[in-house]
Amino acid sequence: MSGINREPMLSIKNLEVTFKNGNTSFTAVKNVSFDIMEGESFALVGESGSGKTTIGRTIIRINPASHGEIYFKGKRISGVIDKETDSWVIRNIQMVFQDPMASLNERATIDYVVSEGLYNFNLFAGEEERRSKVFRALRDVGLLEEHAERYPHEFSGGQRQRICIARVLVMEPKFIIADEPISALDVSIRAQVLNLLKDLKKERGLSYLFIAHDLTVVRYFADRIAVIHQGELKELAQTEELFNRPLHYYTRSLLSAVPMPDPDLEKSKQLLVYDPETMHDYSKQGPTWRELFPGHFVLANDREAEEYQKMYSSNT
Repeated sequence: MSGINREPMLSIKNLEVTFKNGNTSFTAVKNVSFDIMEGESFALVGESGSGKTTIGRTIIRINPASHGEIYFKGKRISGVIDKETDSWVIRNIQMVFQDPMASLNERATIDYVVSEGLYNFNLFAGEEERRSKVFRALRDVGLLEEHAERYPHEFSGGQRQRICIARVLVMEPKFIIADEPISALDVSIRAQVLNLLKDLKKERGLSYLFIAHDLTVVRYFADRIAVIHQGELKELAQTEELFNRPLHYYTRSLLSAVPMPDPDLEKSKQLLVYDPETMHDYSKQGPTWRELFPGHFVLANDREAEEYQKMYSSNT
């Protein structure tokens, strides 16, 4: 995590997101808190429906927060904010969505797609400057200037995701939310997009919230990982710390599901199925968010915390 400023760029405090439909309601995110430092790649990992995308969409104000607060560079951006702050959020926080084709206007040229934010915020003095910014963004993601005159359907899945990234970069944001940015891509080009995001982080000093369900992907990309299940954070630690010393039952179940390249080891490994009803006993004491090892947090009660610490006592 070298080069990371220890001041939080983004702070989420006791976030809750509830969706209501008539007389029914569903709480998708429950009491979530974490900080993302300037220059950091922070991963949020969990299965489908765990609430990770909801958190990303709440940060960029697509979903309203029911409770809690979100701060960006020390300024509150959740709840009711003025128009100037809202524009500032859009300029500085951008999101790369999971399905590149669904997030692109099929009837618009790539030139217009990438320029849309420039038009909305009047971020160019003339046509020459606008074109220059578009061409630079395309070059930065490995595309050619001539691609600006084409349409989304003329590109492969990997190229479309590069276009989506170029559309984000042209706004010159400080913080990018990448929501499963490679899950819709072929395996052969996933590494290309990940390497592109890593290179752009170094070149432009970006910070990331990387949303994923695949722990092997985030191990390569992220500085820290937070594991989420059913809207609750279960564990948070630096990447290698989490892989070397997984604590929570759910984290261990996710790691046990990671495929192994050795067929013999894959065949003999034991899959851990996470069942909260049988694995946790909170009848006497509920869980709290606690730091068991330096920088390593987990949701546990006293009995579980003692169990987790004993599990690795011989290695500490």
